[in-house]
Amino acid sequence: MTSSPQPALDAGVIATLRQVSTATLATQLFRRGFRQQFLVGVNALGPVTERVVGEAFTMRFIPAREDIDTLDSLPGKLNLQWQAVEQINAGQVMVVDSMSSIEAATAGDMLVARAMLRGVAAFITDGAFRDGAEISALPIPTFSRAVTSTTRLSSFHVADLQVPIGCAGVAVYPGDVIVADADGVIVIPRHLAEEIAQPALEQERLEAYLHTRVHAGEALWGVYPPNEQTLADYADWTRSNAEVAR
Repeated sequence: MTSSPQPALDAGVIATLRQVSTATLATQLFRRGFRQQFLVGVNALGPVTERVVGEAFTMRFIPAREDIDTLDSLPGKLNLQWQAVEQINAGQVMVVDSMSSIEAATAGDMLVARAMLRGVAAFITDGAFRDGAEISALPIPTFSRAVTSTTRLSSFHVADLQVPIGCAGVAVYPGDVIVADADGVIVIPRHLAEEIAQPALEQERLEAYLHTRVHAGEALWGVYPPNEQTLADYADWTRSNAEVAR
């Protein structure tokens, strides 16, 4: 089963979301009734130097079966895992439903390197990677629960590509917008990406101002969350900075 193609994400929306933290996005989603869109327990394997924004390309695992998941099955044309890295588009994010299990690896260095060379923006699993040292040194953001040397074949079979999945307890549909930073990964339902991008950026800028006041020693009351006076102070501060920048 595969999903229908969707219109490309607006470049301006992507650029805006790249300026917004996963924490800010979690708040914006909460305001719209989405309580938990963050992949809890899924952490960066190596350094994340730039925020990732991209469409989800999904892969779903089921338990392995001994007569199917053998070493001989790896080079076969029916290997959906190999197909995935040859089908995914540049800029997309590989998101793997490993059933939140770290019994075996979701992928190793070869697969992640191939995805990277095809322009994949990030590789995410709610399971484990193998070849952790090698993957963490690659210039592609990778996120997982753990590292193991156990081969995928011992526990997992790749059942589907580009279908709705669950990753770390969060529903991920093909084409959903994935934002990942040093704190982790959050999933934005695709139809909300444009709606929340600008409000999220405005929240990010406001909270940057509030940080300066808290770090200057002010108490939280009236500052965070901001009361009307603090919002008026922020508006004055924004105007002053804009005038200085001219």
